[in-house]
Amino acid sequence: MKRVSWFVILGVLMILMLAGCGEKTQEDVLEELGTTLEDMSGYKAKATMQLETGNEPQTYDVEVWYQKEGFYRVMLNNKEKDQSQIILRNDDGVFVLTPALNKSFRFQSDWPKTTSQSYLYESLVADILTDQERVFSQDDSNYVFETATNYQNKNLNKQQIYLNKKDLTPVKVEILDAEQSPLVTLDFTEFDKNASFNDDDFEMERNMTGAQMSEPTLAEPTAEMEIYYPMYTPDGSSSSESKEVETDDGVSYVQEYTGDKSFTLIQKQAEVVSASTTFTNMAEGHPVDLGFTIGVQTGDALLWSRDGAEFYLASSDLDAEEMANIARSVYGTTEK
Repeated sequence: MKRVSWFVILGVLMILMLAGCGEKTQEDVLEELGTTLEDMSGYKAKATMQLETGNEPQTYDVEVWYQKEGFYRVMLNNKEKDQSQIILRNDDGVFVLTPALNKSFRFQSDWPKTTSQSYLYESLVADILTDQERVFSQDDSNYVFETATNYQNKNLNKQQIYLNKKDLTPVKVEILDAEQSPLVTLDFTEFDKNASFNDDDFEMERNMTGAQMSEPTLAEPTAEMEIYYPMYTPDGSSSSESKEVETDDGVSYVQEYTGDKSFTLIQKQAEVVSASTTFTNMAEGHPVDLGFTIGVQTGDALLWSRDGAEFYLASSDLDAEEMANIARSVYGTTEK
């Protein structure tokens, strides 16, 4: 009888041990994610981002630095054009830097807290923890969460987040449209969850100067500027007039759209500010993620740079989301 009792006890212990060595549940992963984020003092990450929002896929290198005091440095580099932009957050505010033009915009903004950010680890974790309807699965190497999103681009309404099973670091993010097709894909190539930083790593002047050392100088325009058109216009807008306007700053190309949702799009050759002085605008607005670049929303206007050109979109009839949707679609070389 004692022998039987001993075998029963041994069997129960073995079952408990095997259960403890099994796959983690969703609740286990969520608890560990919260602890990991709380204990993390800072990280450095690198990723490749591919956008499917234009005629052809566009690929960008992304580098992220984060320090727990709320300091951020996000560099987006166009692999084909070899030109970059930097989003910087420090005690002085939020900056959008364009080193090739020696220009920056400074905001008093709560970025990145108000929207999802696919390249920020803590933003991905927050999306996972707050979505009560999240879908959890796993493969041999990764935990996978499908969650709702809060991106500025409302066409991006779902995302799949892949986390390494060993340490819960990000592996891949796929941002999906309504048909569950990926419009944005990030593949993380490096992630250092115990990163250290120098005192000036998040200072505006240091980042502008440091990036300029590796940034190619924009060539003098030798050919006629290529004109881009919006491939999306909201219902209630129709093309009215396109013209060239000579100004003190050179030639600008002006496209006017009329109707209930009228707007004006201005494009001109980008100007490089003298290296001896950095041009900084204090913007009463916020940075706008356009995918291929970071725009600047100020009142009824949206500004951005791309492919050696500067764009200015103005409207008193459109809200910020409609303006951003138009800006994201300005890649066509023939009018829609």
